[in-house]
This record gives sequence, C-alpha cells and structure tokens, in this order.
Amino acid sequence: MKKAFKLDGEICANCAGKIQTAIEKLPGVNSVSVNAMTLRFTLDAEDGQFDSLLQKSISIFEDIEPDCEVLV
Repeated sequence: MKKAFKLDGEICANCAGKIQTAIEKLPGVNSVSVNAMTLRFTLDAEDGQFDSLLQKSISIFEDIEPDCEVLV
C-alpha cells in the first residue's frame, strides 16, 4: 500500500533525510520519501503492516523534528 501525506510545520532538508533513513530501516517498508520543499511524506509498505508502520513513522518524525506534524 502506498499513501502520501501532507506535513504541517517546518522541516529542514537535513532532518528530512534523517527521518527518511530511519523509516527506510523499518522492516516491511518498501520505500519512503520525505520532501522538505513540498512538505510531503510518502510511505509504501506492506498492506498488513501499513497502519503500524505509519504510527512508527510518525513517532520518528516526532523524535527528530517535533515542529513538523504528519497530517493523517
């Protein structure tokens, strides 16, 4: 399953890269994109694990860049 989400707040390219790298390491993630310019987050993950991986991804966002929120 692949879904795109808007981001609210500010995020720098460096933090976007850190977040993307951390999410890519999660088992079950096929691909991920965090774009600081367009404020978009795209997650492609296994269907059965998607909701769980989305929550883990949101936690990673909160840990690395608390001023940026994933709009679900």
